Amino acid sequence: MRGRELRGELDAFLAETEQDLVAFRRDLHMHPELAFAEYRTTQRIAERLTAAGLAPSVLPRGTGLICDVGSGDGPTIALRADIDALPLQDEKDVAYHSTVAGACHACGHDVHTTILLGTSLFLAQQAAAGLLPGRVRLIFQPAEELPGGALEVMAHGGISGVDRIFGLHCDPRVDVGQVGLRNGPITSACDKLSIRVSGPGGHTARPHLTADLVFALAKILTELPAALSRRVDPRSSLSLVWGKVVAGSAANAIPDDGIAEGTVRCLDENAWHAAPDLIKSLLESVAGAYGVEATMDYTRGVPPVVNDEVSVEMLSEAAERALGAGAVVPTQQSLGGEDFAWYLESIPGAFARLGTRSPDGYTYDIHQGTFDVDEKAISMGVRVMATTALTALWEVGPLDSITSALA
Repeated sequence: MRGRELRGELDAFLAETEQDLVAFRRDLHMHPELAFAEYRTTQRIAERLTAAGLAPSVLPRGTGLICDVGSGDGPTIALRADIDALPLQDEKDVAYHSTVAGACHACGHDVHTTILLGTSLFLAQQAAAGLLPGRVRLIFQPAEELPGGALEVMAHGGISGVDRIFGLHCDPRVDVGQVGLRNGPITSACDKLSIRVSGPGGHTARPHLTADLVFALAKILTELPAALSRRVDPRSSLSLVWGKVVAGSAANAIPDDGIAEGTVRCLDENAWHAAPDLIKSLLESVAGAYGVEATMDYTRGVPPVVNDEVSVEMLSEAAERALGAGAVVPTQQSLGGEDFAWYLESIPGAFARLGTRSPDGYTYDIHQGTFDVDEKAISMGVRVMATTALTALWEVGPLDSITSALA
């Protein structure tokens, strides 16, 4: 591989394609599709990959696709982008405003998709010229917001034979031209919890003849989070926060039924795996003390994204070489969830935060109808992902020589 020419080749490629990629992103932004309904998005991606001489394979549901670039005896490196939108109203006054009522790309998945498409087209050129020392698997994943798309990809062999995987996410708190990275956990686990409490109701004048269900439910609401804080290593930051409580309909009647719903978030993978059984045990203990029956519906979300140290080093090195010295900045672990975590439970990899804020510009927030990006981030993302894939492929070879070549 002509490693020393990589930066120049990326410059030339982006000079020709950057505006087309921006137009592609805007088209996706105007036509957002929700989880497992990304039919048009999948078709648009497949058309572009096919035109580049690649052979995309659409997942069985008809949304999302997988496509390999290159072949040979080298390693296989996967790159992943999520393609689904959010059920939010687009509140921006821009020419590429969402045309779909109640749906918009408020988390940057249109940007992720466009970056991976641009990376795919560049790597296809490299492969055609015989310059790809292995295989790159492109994963255009559906339904990250559900979540569940990552499991769909894995169920159909999406990471079979893959040695390492990389992904990125827009970060509106980081300037364009910078990439946020950290070793270890970079997101948290996030699950949903629903508790139903039942017991004999009655008149508030005679609480001793009832289970006094509202009082019992209140004890569950306060004692369960408190007990968790004493049963789990505080460094795991396991938290239970209630968002919905419903019980009763009259001030002088003790109800016989009530519900509480909330989320469980955790920074530590081991504590996350243990959380359902621990919460169930604590719930039974508290409910039993007040004479009510309590049932729990625990819905798994995603584990934390835990970055592999070697993969972070590869991504960091690639970002510095692609964007310049000082491009990599430290980032904190987020309490948000991301189903990229499922891949990293099976194979090593790393997840990065790509700066999308204009320097000295407005700081948007994700999952808001006003969210937007500085579109220069698209070309930055292509540089990072393409250089990362090539750096990782060469890990099995003389890394020192490729490192000097990429300098």
